Amino acid sequence: MEQNLEKTVDFLKKAGTYYLATEEGDQPRVRPFGTAHIFEGRLYIQTGKVKEVSKQLLANPKAEICAFMQGEWIRVSGELVEDDRREARQSMLDAYPSLKKMYDPDDGNTQVFYFKNATAVISSFTHEPEVLQLP
Repeated sequence: MEQNLEKTVDFLKKAGTYYLATEEGDQPRVRPFGTAHIFEGRLYIQTGKVKEVSKQLLANPKAEICAFMQGEWIRVSGELVEDDRREARQSMLDAYPSLKKMYDPDDGNTQVFYFKNATAVISSFTHEPEVLQLP
C-alpha cells in the first residue's frame, strides 16, 4: 500500500492543482487545492479552520479529490480525519514553505486532515482504470 500512496501523491504533486469535493447540506461544494503530503504513512491535505471547507469536513468527513494531467485523471475518495497534532501541521508547512506566509503551526487556524478508508483510481480514455487502495 505504501507504493500506492507514493504513486497517488506523485500524481497529485505533478498535476499541481486538484479539486476537493465536499457537501454542505444538500449542495456539493468543489474548490481547488494544492497540498498533498505523506506524513506517517498517510495522505494529508491542509486548510484553515476559518474556511467553510473545514466546517463541511467536520460535519461530514466523506470527500473526494480529483486531478487531471496529460490525458489521465485521478480520483481519491474516502474520509478526511483531522489530525490536530502540532507535528502534523509542522510537517505540512515544512513540505510547503510557501504556506508559511499565511499559516503557522500554532496560529489556531492551520488544519491538516488525512485520508482514511481511501481508494485512488487513475483513469483515462486509453486504458483500464487502475485502482489503488491507500493506507
